[in-house]
Amino acid sequence: MNNRIRINEEKVLSDNWYVLKKITFDYQRKNGTWETQSREAYDRGNGATILLYNRQQQTVLLTRQFRLPTYVNGNASGMLIEACAGLLDQDDPDTAIRREVEEETGYRLSQVTKVFEAYMSPGSVTEKLFFYIAEYNAENLLNAGGGVDEEEIDVLELPFTKAIQMVAEGEIMDGKTMLLIQYLQLHNVLAN
Repeated sequence: MNNRIRINEEKVLSDNWYVLKKITFDYQRKNGTWETQSREAYDRGNGATILLYNRQQQTVLLTRQFRLPTYVNGNASGMLIEACAGLLDQDDPDTAIRREVEEETGYRLSQVTKVFEAYMSPGSVTEKLFFYIAEYNAENLLNAGGGVDEEEIDVLELPFTKAIQMVAEGEIMDGKTMLLIQYLQLHNVLAN
């Protein structure tokens, strides 16, 4: 633990969907003085995301779904193109991402490759995201996907070059998806 931080109080502001807390803490500055600060932290648990690719066809699988926060922040349709993702819930990241892939895309994967971990919005959200890539093919397809419960997810199979172009043109604006597309590009994962 960091001996320059002392938590004084944690107050739950909301636990309607996930947990929003106000945390008051003492922070020791570099000059040695202590000051009291307060911050809000949104805890929704950790998650995992994956970009599926087909080396032979030079394609990637993405999803499209309505995301209310983007809608209220100016995304006119509220629809967002993303890499498959979901919360870990009580699973380890490898198990969780396999579950999410099957629910959202309809593909069952035997192998996934973890490429890195990242905090995507560390100023206010506690979530750590585990990033994966995996190769898919027609033999892995079990069903049409589309999500579970209230989810309405479209599965998009796109040429990899088109996905790169969509990032450049602002059609893909989801950070995790952009990172995974760039990872494939930088590491020449789709090279024959």
